[in-house]
Amino acid sequence: MRKLIAGMKISVDGKMEGPEGTADWVEAWSEDYGLMPQIDACLLGAGMYPGYEHYWTAIQNEPHTPVWITGKAPTPEELEWARFITRTPHYVLSSTLNSALWPKTSFIRKLDDIADLKRQSGKDIYLIGGARTAASLIDARLVDELRLIVHPLIAGEGKALFAAADHRRGLDLRKVQQLPGGRVSLVYGIG
Repeated sequence: MRKLIAGMKISVDGKMEGPEGTADWVEAWSEDYGLMPQIDACLLGAGMYPGYEHYWTAIQNEPHTPVWITGKAPTPEELEWARFITRTPHYVLSSTLNSALWPKTSFIRKLDDIADLKRQSGKDIYLIGGARTAASLIDARLVDELRLIVHPLIAGEGKALFAAADHRRGLDLRKVQQLPGGRVSLVYGIG
């Protein structure tokens, strides 16, 4: 069975966004978890997908122009991810969205559809987010692995990654890696 792997960038105090609604401490939104060789599909929630589609379409169409979230030109890693996702199917968990600009985007209406997707043949699936979607899928025991990149910052007020989680879940630490700039990569299995 395919694994569903969630990857998130957070502050030390577990925030994925500051009080202004952005994670201005994240320098690039590339896939920094080492997942590209391991995945062949991406899953997002309805709240995150429109901004994700807008951000990556802008990079695909104008790869040398500063992007709206960071105000900087895309990094080489972002350009690599932008190329990867043009050929990668995306699934959006939504009861309301019905259309997308990207031709390889499909809509999933219920959690059982995600369980069915995991049973299909293929590589693993990257759960990109957002926070509510990740928490609800962890609560539903559909997420197999959690990869976090922790930034050396106390964000204070803002959106906590697991604020919407309803159930306690044990985590099995599988890997710790120190990254440049004081960041830490953590990989957990979810029990």
